[in-house]
Formats: sequence, structure tokens, C-alpha cells
Amino acid sequence: MIKKTWLLFLVLSVNCFCQKLPEGFVYLSSIDSSIQKELKYLSNNNFIGKPIDGYKKNKVITTYKTALALKKVQSKLSLKGLSLKIFDAYRPQKAVDHFVRWAKKLNDTLMKKHFYPNVLKSELFKQGYIAYKSGHTRGSTIDLTIINLENGKELDMGSAYDYFGKASHPFYKNLTKTQQKNRMLLRAIMLEENFIPYANEWWHFTLKEEPFTKTYFDFDIE
Repeated sequence: MIKKTWLLFLVLSVNCFCQKLPEGFVYLSSIDSSIQKELKYLSNNNFIGKPIDGYKKNKVITTYKTALALKKVQSKLSLKGLSLKIFDAYRPQKAVDHFVRWAKKLNDTLMKKHFYPNVLKSELFKQGYIAYKSGHTRGSTIDLTIINLENGKELDMGSAYDYFGKASHPFYKNLTKTQQKNRMLLRAIMLEENFIPYANEWWHFTLKEEPFTKTYFDFDIE
């Protein structure tokens, strides 16, 4: 009896997600653990160049409805030897506030060469790259790409994630046929599961019937 109790404790400990999420939210791994993830804002590899407020663990959180839709997308991709890879999902409001503070510090251009080489930092608000509110904070917006399961590499989409510029527009003209094909594969399979694409970013999609249309959450990702 003691042995069984101990084993149960170990199982619960392994599967513990460390916090209770608001009703309607889930950890994506609890719905589909095969979906890959690399939260860029947890690392230095993002347009600011340092970890972002509110990102404490490499865990993907979404609304339950979004997770179910992503599971369907993943099932279709797996038949092709492919997988989704999540860059960002639910984003706390404190992270958005971090972006805003950074954007106002015009002399902080550490990552300009990599993420916004052709855009003045003073223009980031005006051109819509930085805003005071984000759909991510409602829990049903996803930034993602596709990887090849055989080699683990991301498909070539023609621009880096979070690149501020026309090269990130889904229908950017100066792409190779392979890059165009990869972008359209991602777009088509997300549309099939009722995700709405964003006109300026090939990686950005929002669930059409998102459950929280006016609520911006602020709990940490941990």
C-alpha cells in the first residue's frame, strides 16, 4: 500500500504544472504532448535580446478550445511526417507592457540587425509592430511554424520569426517556390481548423471563435 501511494505521488509530481490555470485555459501538452515548443520570449533570442516578463518556463498555455484545434492540426501534419512548433501562445499582459517600455527606449537597439534592420525603432508603434494590447493575452492566438520530424529542422519560411518587415507578410513576393509552398501549407492547414491568419505575419493565427474576446489575462507562464 505504501509503495502504491509513493508511485502515485511520483506520477502526480511529474505531471504537476505548478499552478492552477484560469477556467478555460490548459497546458497544451495535456491535450497533445507531441507538439513541439520553443518559447522565444523565455530566452535571449528575441527582438529585445533578453527574457521577457512573465515567461518563467517553456510551457505552452492556450484556451482549451485552441488546444483542441491545434491537436487536429497536429494530427494532419503527423501523417506527412511533420509537426507544429510553437514560438508563443498565451502571453501575460506584463510581457506586453515589457515590449512597450522597451519600444520607448530608443537607444536600446541590441537586436536591430537581426529583427528590424530596415525599420526605425521610433516607428515601431506607428507601423503596428508594438501595441499596448495583444490578442495573445486573450489565450487563443498562436505564433508557430512547422518542423520536419525526420531531422527536427524548421521548414524554410523565408524570414525569421518576429522579423519586423515586409518579408514576414504571408504573401511576400520575393520568396523561393519552396518558401511559398511552406507558408501556404501552414496557412491552409490552420484555416481548415478555423484559425484566422494575420496579414503581416506568416506565423500568427487566432482561433475564429475565441472564448475570451475582451479579457486580457496577466498570470505568469510557469
